[in-house]
Amino acid sequence: MIQVKACERTDGAPTTALVLGELTDTAMVAEISDLLADGTRLLWIDVKDPAPGEMVRIGEEFGLHPLAIEDAIQRHERPKVELFEGYIFIVFYALEMIDDRPTTHEINLFAGKNYLLTVHDGDLAAVTETANRWADHRRTHAPPTAGVLVYAVIDAIVDGYFPVIDELAERIEDLEDDIFGGHDLDTQREIFRLKKDLLAVRRVVAPERDVMNVLVRRDAPLFSTKEATYFQDVYDHLLRITDMVDTYREILSGALDANLSMTSYRLNATVKRMTSSSIILMSMALISGIYGMNFANMPELNWQLGYTWALGLMAVVGSGLFMFFRRIDWL
Repeated sequence: MIQVKACERTDGAPTTALVLGELTDTAMVAEISDLLADGTRLLWIDVKDPAPGEMVRIGEEFGLHPLAIEDAIQRHERPKVELFEGYIFIVFYALEMIDDRPTTHEINLFAGKNYLLTVHDGDLAAVTETANRWADHRRTHAPPTAGVLVYAVIDAIVDGYFPVIDELAERIEDLEDDIFGGHDLDTQREIFRLKKDLLAVRRVVAPERDVMNVLVRRDAPLFSTKEATYFQDVYDHLLRITDMVDTYREILSGALDANLSMTSYRLNATVKRMTSSSIILMSMALISGIYGMNFANMPELNWQLGYTWALGLMAVVGSGLFMFFRRIDWL
């Protein structure tokens, strides 16, 4: 589906061609090149779930390089920024939690002097949020540039990272109770699952820092110094998210070591209890074994209180050993 998210005059005058909504007609799509050639309008086209032929047709209207169109069609590209003559191509990823797992959604941005083309699968909250903010901005401010629009989309995407990181952080905090609760197998499984989730997040965030670094250094000549300042803000957010991910990964490594230590501690405590119980029972069995030999010349064999004496001796020895092991914290 092809939608016009915004079309307005860069000089503040109202636009007369192309309204917000869905482009369902080939003739309407053909108007895009005319608007771009005008040079006085800023155009944002959003393409959702494009068919290969549809994407090629849109690319021809914008004059995009075939390799860039191919990347937008194939998807699953690494976050990157590529500079072409007259426009830049950015691959970015949005994050959201689905079934308690962080899930990535690729979005491709083609930004020229007076246009922005976004391509993605499914609905993206960042695109919807930016479009709504754009509408409010148009009513109260001067029309923004394409660079500011790119910043708005990327900033909304990066802002969506924080709820994902916060939810992962809460799950990491919950692991502390599990570590000392004795659920060894479940806890270790959750630790490794969280480490895998954080690694997936870092694989997206780390290369995105390089993308923003290119924009901040103004390697893309389409953007001005003012727009680079906005990109610096997003770059700072990505640095903060990267530091958070690295910190939580270190915490998980420490949690794994603590869990293994607690497992060893509980195993040692169990062995000590079993050893203490065995010693007590062996001592009592020794007494019963001695008085159960039934030799003819045993003094206590015909003693009337012999049975009571043997039981009492076992009780005293067992109680003494029990108190001793309790004192040294083996029971």
